[in-house]
Amino acid sequence: MATIALTEETFSTTVGENSIVLIDFWASWCGPCRTFAPVFESVSEANPDIVFAKVDTEAEFGLVEAFKISSIPTLTVVREGVVLYSESGALPVKALADLIQAVRNVDMDEVRKSIVPEPESSS
Repeated sequence: MATIALTEETFSTTVGENSIVLIDFWASWCGPCRTFAPVFESVSEANPDIVFAKVDTEAEFGLVEAFKISSIPTLTVVREGVVLYSESGALPVKALADLIQAVRNVDMDEVRKSIVPEPESSS
């Protein structure tokens, strides 16, 4: 799948309907963003079962604020509605491919257990 533009309007549907979504926060004036763009695109073609989305930080202030983006490029990975990774900086192809494999290998039942508080037991 080629990359898609992600907006505030399409965010909930995109994340809700897809198991894994990689989000590249970028801007047209950002040199490292322009360097990372072909890497992101080529890895997207090798992983057609994953959504690769781009957020234009100059246009999507709500998403920038919601994800607390302070530098770009920032790559955020959401799996089953849970943010598993968010780091700034451009990755080379191998590092991005390794990250995707790590995300695929995550036991989401364990992740959900760790983020859902246990009910308090009555003593």
